[in-house]
Amino acid sequence: MRLNEWINHKFLQSISTQLYTKNQSSVKTQKSIKLSVVTQFFPPDYAATGQLIEELVKQLGKQGVDIEVFTSQPGYAFSSHTAPAVEWADQIRIQRSRTAQLWPGRIRGKAVNGVLYTLRATLYLLKACRRNNILLLTTAPPFLPVIGYLAYTLFRLPYVCVLYDLYPDIAIALGVIPRRNWLVRLWRAINKQVWLKAKGIIVLSPAMKQQIVAHCPEVADKISIIHSWANPEAIVPIAKQENWFAWKHNLVNKFTVLYSGNMGRCHDIDTMLEAAKQLQDEPIQFVCIGGGAKRDELIMEVDRLGLNNFTFLPYQDKQVLPYSLTACDLSLVSVDATTEGLVVPSKLYSALASGRPIAVICSQTSYLRQLMAEANCGGTFDNGDGQGLAQFIRFLNRDRQIGEQMGKAGRQYLRSHFTPKVISQQYLHVLQQALLSDEIKTMSQSDVK
Repeated sequence: MRLNEWINHKFLQSISTQLYTKNQSSVKTQKSIKLSVVTQFFPPDYAATGQLIEELVKQLGKQGVDIEVFTSQPGYAFSSHTAPAVEWADQIRIQRSRTAQLWPGRIRGKAVNGVLYTLRATLYLLKACRRNNILLLTTAPPFLPVIGYLAYTLFRLPYVCVLYDLYPDIAIALGVIPRRNWLVRLWRAINKQVWLKAKGIIVLSPAMKQQIVAHCPEVADKISIIHSWANPEAIVPIAKQENWFAWKHNLVNKFTVLYSGNMGRCHDIDTMLEAAKQLQDEPIQFVCIGGGAKRDELIMEVDRLGLNNFTFLPYQDKQVLPYSLTACDLSLVSVDATTEGLVVPSKLYSALASGRPIAVICSQTSYLRQLMAEANCGGTFDNGDGQGLAQFIRFLNRDRQIGEQMGKAGRQYLRSHFTPKVISQQYLHVLQQALLSDEIKTMSQSDVK
């Protein structure tokens, strides 16, 4: 064998060995994930964050991931305000903090509860770090990812952050904290350190990624955009004539516009109200299911205006959702213009599953417009365009067949892109890459030594 052939042979052999070693390491990582999920909300709480995390961990468990969940005692449950301190569900260990839920409906109460839970979670990690090899932390409460930073600094336990909301940006947008406040500077400095140490960052939309990169460009490569989801097997289209929920609330013979979920400060309620004012003399009923800071304000304004085309109902139990979500002819989703890119409405995905057309109220730059265009499942409207929304509702009321076609298209789009199985595989990939990168970094440091 000539010299250059021998060199090429050795080079290719070396590359093959490296690729084999990397693949073996990847397989080993996939089989040995021991995941600790830390999030304040988890069933029996009906908070959307908890419902999503429950479905996620069940799917990851089916894919061979060893999982335990650390959460809080329920504060937003229907039947009980207490749950077992430790329980097992589908081979997933669930441990709950003893922290009580104080004044859950008030901002200060939520902040206090969040701090207490975070302190409990910090104590939990002292033991969890011995039996788990990676953390998944949510922004419920917003400052929870800080304990991931502490776990990695003290115990070299890698972590992945799921950013459902971007703080302090939301607090600034809502006028809670001035932009130049010292707390904002401190919060952003802490965020930057948390993101830099994280092995992975998961956001729910392209706009959220842009916001983070604007504050911390160094983490762009570790950010994954993974949408929320809904289970199309649990939420199945039901005709209103066959839906007990529609009969119970006298919705069968009226064109029904449904807003289901949180009516909080990050949601545009005014545009819906303006459309309802224009439609008050037509056989169209607006149904608002849920709670939130703007709910009482909306009820007061509806009473002041003397509108009789609104029905207000509380949050519904999980078993009722397949019926409440399909007891309509149009679903409404909204994001306030001031918080565009900072939050993502999870209600969109359950609306897609329901097989009903959707009207989305958002800014012109929202990623929701592209998603709705791809799904071909409804219409999008500028914040404040109550007239346009009212015209769209009239159009669907006149032509029910087009609404049915939109609903079927949206459900099919969900089945292709946003099911628990599809999304959990994306989460699994992030976790595998996070463990792999941590192993490579550890090996590199050992080689240097």
